Amino acid sequence: MSHSGGMLQRITRLVLPALATGLSWPALAEGTGTAQPPEDERPVWTLTLENDLTNNTDRYFTNGIRLNRTSPVGAVPEAVVDAARPLIGTIGTVRWTVGLGQNMYTPSDITVSDPDPDDQPYAGWLYGTIGVLNDLATGDGNRTQTSVQLSLGVVGPSALGEEAQKFVHEIVNSPEPQGWDHQLHDEPAVLLNLERRWVVPSEPIVGDLRGDVSPHVGLALGNVFTHAAAGFTLRFGEPPQYDYGPPRLQPHTPGSEYFAARAPDDEFGWYLFAGAEGRAVARNIFLDGNTFRDSPSVDKELLVADLSAGVVVTFGDMRVSYVQVMRTKEFDGQEGPSLFGAFSVGYRF
Repeated sequence: MSHSGGMLQRITRLVLPALATGLSWPALAEGTGTAQPPEDERPVWTLTLENDLTNNTDRYFTNGIRLNRTSPVGAVPEAVVDAARPLIGTIGTVRWTVGLGQNMYTPSDITVSDPDPDDQPYAGWLYGTIGVLNDLATGDGNRTQTSVQLSLGVVGPSALGEEAQKFVHEIVNSPEPQGWDHQLHDEPAVLLNLERRWVVPSEPIVGDLRGDVSPHVGLALGNVFTHAAAGFTLRFGEPPQYDYGPPRLQPHTPGSEYFAARAPDDEFGWYLFAGAEGRAVARNIFLDGNTFRDSPSVDKELLVADLSAGVVVTFGDMRVSYVQVMRTKEFDGQEGPSLFGAFSVGYRF
């Protein structure tokens, strides 16, 4: 067999079992494995930033930022576990998360004071989150991660999108946005995110380098986003067993800020990854407009996809990632796909 044929066979052995695992959805079955992620007494703090400056654009989803804390195992309030239990199913290794974030959206031309009514409306979203991460061994080295995340906040002027964008543009010497007087009105923002991700054991691909695949499904419910999602991530390099890939901001499924501590004799690690997620969209407040008041709005696309690729590097207690994202058109008349970069840094304090 040729070298390329052998590599294709190894990749096939990765993909097919993962897809079969994902499609079967062993929803609330008892976990049969006993291996658990290594426990570390310190929480993980993660800063995630998504911005289109990396692609020299300034439109649509133009900036998002979130600061998040993930607890160590065993430090989860019982009330939080009880609230999430009906959505988690079988309890494995549980952590909880809290965070604060902000997203900003603008039309394609921010230099005009009267924006095109057929373009992306101005909007800001400020929110706090609380969530639960449940890591469960399901046998034969397979694992699932289930996350439940509740976000509460506000969309509109009180989200401070105008102030944040003007402050940043002054620092980086970009044009001052002129159309924030036409942004969405103030509205309480509620969002519940559910995600399940499957990971199969990594396989050797070339020498000591390994690869794995993790399919995922997700559901968003609320007046901010309502959609169903499905996707996958392929990784190559030195992916840690208990690393579920870099975090992302909504509307993409949130992912995980948690990453396992590396062994003392294996401080440095890295992997490359590529992934895709498709979403069937029922509501997107940043396109549909306010729920209870007239506001700027556009006709949204019902099917949206994110294609992404990037790199993750871990060194000791730190994980750094960069993701390049292409998001397909989200509304009628949009001038091409959205392009932006996603950067995150996590540290175990």
